Amino acid sequence: MQRKNGTLSSTVLEALRNRKNRPDGKQITSPSGTLVASYNVHKCIGVDRRFDPERTARVIQEIGADVIALQEADQRFGERAGLLDLAHLERETGLVSVGAAGFPKAHGWHGNVVLVRQGVVRDLHPVTLPGLEPRGAVVVEIDLKQGGSLRIIAAHLGLLRRSRAQQLHTIIELMKSRDETPTLLLGDLNEWRLGDRSSLNTLHPAFGHMPPAVPSFPSGLPLLALDRIIANRQGLISSFQTHDTPLARMASDHLPVKAVVDLQQAVTAA
Repeated sequence: MQRKNGTLSSTVLEALRNRKNRPDGKQITSPSGTLVASYNVHKCIGVDRRFDPERTARVIQEIGADVIALQEADQRFGERAGLLDLAHLERETGLVSVGAAGFPKAHGWHGNVVLVRQGVVRDLHPVTLPGLEPRGAVVVEIDLKQGGSLRIIAAHLGLLRRSRAQQLHTIIELMKSRDETPTLLLGDLNEWRLGDRSSLNTLHPAFGHMPPAVPSFPSGLPLLALDRIIANRQGLISSFQTHDTPLARMASDHLPVKAVVDLQQAVTAA
């Protein structure tokens, strides 16, 4: 795990040292919490350049999340049609898409899809993010089966630093307009910088200090912590890690990331 004040060079060295001793990615269980994950599926194209939605679905099944946010789950241009068989995914995993499609054949909003296994979705709000590229976020509020409510902001930020700064300011404004519901920002945030240079520092007023960075990209030898799960309450998430399995390393250029959410622990730590 990368220290909060670490550098990119130290992350690279650590990845090189550990490349022959990578975990199986199945360590997390959530007997007393909710398993939340984020996965950039790279339009279901693996590092072998093969389009294989069924393989992507197997990775999602392997993760076993209660709530998962997907990025790049739709075609980027044209009809932006969805790339996964959501009905098959529901039968195999119990995960149901909460909707927010921006186009008739799309799965989600600008490629962002939120899937929920258990709980009641009581609010859904797609957000268009500013910038040169078509980017968006999906805000979902869920009443969890274990009790309590959780807000998910699932986002895919832009490649340009200036665009990311604008998009993060939009997310901060969104947080200001809502109550203090326990909230997770998760997705491919496309920020590789660490420490004081990171644009994620913009989030400090709403989310506090950033948690340690865990590299998730590229999947073959993770060097950059592009994929994040960030909480607005101390103690809300624990056991944050990549889902690092042979199948996940092949199915996308990003590894999924996952964490256990415990609302009771967050209340205690607040």
